[in-house]
Amino acid sequence: MLRWIDVLKFAKYSNPEPPRRVEKTEAEWQAQLTSAQYRVLREKGTESPYRNAYCRSYEPGVYACVGCGSLLFNATEKYHAISGWPSFTQPMAKNAIKYAFDDSYHMQRIEALCNVCDGHLGHVFPDGPEPSGLRYCMNSESMVRLDQ
Repeated sequence: MLRWIDVLKFAKYSNPEPPRRVEKTEAEWQAQLTSAQYRVLREKGTESPYRNAYCRSYEPGVYACVGCGSLLFNATEKYHAISGWPSFTQPMAKNAIKYAFDDSYHMQRIEALCNVCDGHLGHVFPDGPEPSGLRYCMNSESMVRLDQ
């Protein structure tokens, strides 16, 4: 189980090795993704709170990166955080997420990216439920839910 100290160490020193890498040109990304997906995944945008596909969705399944298909989160780790975005307590695997310090908008946060394609997913915070205390606050546009 990952904890906040693990996230900080990954962001500061070195992220886990990804299982594979997917790299595309910006033209290839634009051709593959919708404009909203591209804005979030490749330009580090944020979708509107509460008006996104997975904010209030709790169906079983797994969430994968919309850019490369890498498995990111299991729906069993999703919880109602009242943040306006889908929130999870743990990624599917230790090496599913890449972490980076983000001081945009005069805030100090940890950005969560897909560790395979470097797509922006959202941010992780230390205010989630126990036992991990983590809240992965993700953008619906960066993910697709796959039924199990």
